[in-house]
Amino acid sequence: MYPQLLIDLGKLNKNLKVVSELAREGDCSLMIVTKSFCADGPIVAEILKNEAVDYLADSRIQNIASYADQAHIAGKETVLLRLPMASEVEEVVRYADLSLNSEIETIRMLDRAAAQQNKTHKVLLMIDLGDLREGMFFRDEEAIMAVCDEILKMRHVRLFGIGTNLTCYGAIIPKEDNLGQLVRLSERIQKRFSTTLTMVSGGNSSSVYLIPKKQLPTGINNLRLGEAFILGNETAYSKRIPGTHNDAILLRAQIIECKDKPSLPIGEVGVDAFGEVPHYEDKGVITRAILAVGKQDTNPDGLTPLDPAVEILGGSSDHLLVNTADSHYHLGDVMDFRMDYGALLKLFTSPYVTRTYR
Repeated sequence: MYPQLLIDLGKLNKNLKVVSELAREGDCSLMIVTKSFCADGPIVAEILKNEAVDYLADSRIQNIASYADQAHIAGKETVLLRLPMASEVEEVVRYADLSLNSEIETIRMLDRAAAQQNKTHKVLLMIDLGDLREGMFFRDEEAIMAVCDEILKMRHVRLFGIGTNLTCYGAIIPKEDNLGQLVRLSERIQKRFSTTLTMVSGGNSSSVYLIPKKQLPTGINNLRLGEAFILGNETAYSKRIPGTHNDAILLRAQIIECKDKPSLPIGEVGVDAFGEVPHYEDKGVITRAILAVGKQDTNPDGLTPLDPAVEILGGSSDHLLVNTADSHYHLGDVMDFRMDYGALLKLFTSPYVTRTYR
């Protein structure tokens, strides 16, 4: 059935080997993020085989629940990346060994839930270094210290460390100076409370580029990698990581119409099905193919045809329109596409896209 994701487990294992070596070079533990592929079972199984992976992480507790037992058998810990919702704290404690937090009230709820389950739950206190997504703002140091003080007095929650997210909202690039602030804050916390922070997590795939440059600050000892693994990209400057594959996962879609038509719609232009005003370039009559995949399944702007002669024109909810540039494609033929992170995430989330493995 189409549309279909073609998943090359061999290429993904090569990517995993490369990012594992990078983490080792940076003296960091390795957290692989399973969100973008919705904790796909065969991919998770390959990750669990890799001894260099220390943690499996996801933003959805449902995904973590699907592999928590397997991860623990393999000697790996599970991590909830998105700040816990009040409605899910019991499940967070049940399935996640560690969660990222910024609200003391949520941490109190985790402490109570952990007490009920007779567990100790680890928390990573998130620090906002200026990207302005989640985290306690780095300039409010006394507030950070007050929260650390309260956590350290809890019986069923352990302050495992601190972390940050960069490039996710404000597109702030990880640098020696901002990540260095995180390291220095961790040192002040440890000194003030005579405690040890096991983890200082220096961000996601956008921090990877610092390792070959020898610019990852000493003291950053964990990286959370998703796109670097699944697509082979560092996300600070959108460059390929040497030695990785960017085609380990491909989209294959089938042509349901192939006809010569004008490139410019005829009539008054209004808004499309998504409330947007489209713009078109007049290229005369072209051979246009329609493929059975659309915006409900993916982001057409994030797709790149493997055939360089094919040009993506746009899409609707259920259709992807392309200029085939010639007439060698026919009804029923298939086309393959590489994808960016956003397109990949939607394709794995869509129940209408099948998966095959090799």
